[in-house]
Amino acid sequence: MTIADAAKIQDALDLIARGADEILPKDDLRDKLEGGNRLRIKAGFDPTAPDLHLGHTVLINKLKQFQDLGHEVIFLIGDFTGLIGDPTGKNQARKPLTDAQLKVNAETYALQVFKILDQNKTRVEYNSRWMSKLTPQDFVRLAAKLTVARMLEREDFGKRYKSGQPISIHEFLYPLMQGYDSVVLEADVELGGTDQRFNLLMGRELQRDAGQSPQVVMMMPILEGLDGEKKMSKSLGNYVGLNDSPGDMYGKLMGISDSLMWRYFDLLSLKQNKEIAAFKKEVQSGAVSPNSVKSELARELITRFHDVDAADRASKSAGNKFKPGEIPDEMPEFTVVADDQGSIPLSVLLREIGLAKSSSEARAYITQGAVRIDGELETDAQLRVQAGQPRVFQCGKKRFVRVTVTT
Repeated sequence: MTIADAAKIQDALDLIARGADEILPKDDLRDKLEGGNRLRIKAGFDPTAPDLHLGHTVLINKLKQFQDLGHEVIFLIGDFTGLIGDPTGKNQARKPLTDAQLKVNAETYALQVFKILDQNKTRVEYNSRWMSKLTPQDFVRLAAKLTVARMLEREDFGKRYKSGQPISIHEFLYPLMQGYDSVVLEADVELGGTDQRFNLLMGRELQRDAGQSPQVVMMMPILEGLDGEKKMSKSLGNYVGLNDSPGDMYGKLMGISDSLMWRYFDLLSLKQNKEIAAFKKEVQSGAVSPNSVKSELARELITRFHDVDAADRASKSAGNKFKPGEIPDEMPEFTVVADDQGSIPLSVLLREIGLAKSSSEARAYITQGAVRIDGELETDAQLRVQAGQPRVFQCGKKRFVRVTVTT
């Protein structure tokens, strides 16, 4: 292998590994890449819900990176395993979906994922194609591959067993079926979330038992929602839906913290590592503002799920909504009680009125130039707000609160 080839392999490995929580075993992935063969990259998705958000795209983005490197991407729709419902992380059995629900959801998935993947280069599989052909004897043989004790090593199963929560026998079949998918597809690499560790490693065991070279397992982290704390979830309201309007997408993404922005770049952006590194350098040097880079991320994602014109309109609309110093007529109103000094630290006030989750986050917003008082920029993180007449506090472009500090 020449030095140029080695550098190319390292660049590919660095891109693939970006944002990954764990790769098992990483040396095997390097060996597979150095082998020069077109690898089969598998990721399975049970169509359990019709509406996808950015959190669902973390694995799909990683598939896209493999696809751009010339490897075969297998988008596996678990229409058979979806009948069971993945028990991972659940404290009770999931309610199985009907065939009709699975079909509708699967069609919705296909429409949305091809906004990321190249449809002409993507191999779409449904595991009902081989699972429905298995006989009762086949299922018995598959179930014999694993002991109950081994199954109870899974954290979620173990917790349910110890707490007396019922575990249905069919739930034990789920990881075996996921592993069997890898055998049928002869996967070289399987992607999954960190919560899928047991299921992903099951594929390696069954492939080894079948005489195949075990797949490399790549685990991606669960994406945090807009709050930067809990996982992105529609039920928690901290999500960006793939079908959100361009304006809503832009507004939500511009509202994330600066630290979360880099996390989203790693997991959601399809830019090269060197491009993201250049952004970080520019922000650190003060050459560009974090919001300017955040706008680049928002525009990239809006372009992907809508188009470039929609991204242009969304950014221009957001930029024109409130000019610096312009204050809307209506906004939430709060009364905050001053301390013994007859005042309150600005960072504490921002936390109390909900413009920041913590005082430390509030101080970060202040020093980053995201806070205004009565339309005037305030960058003193040590400022104390005196009791007196109502004043308007602004954080970012869209969040305004009228506050009265009383003694």
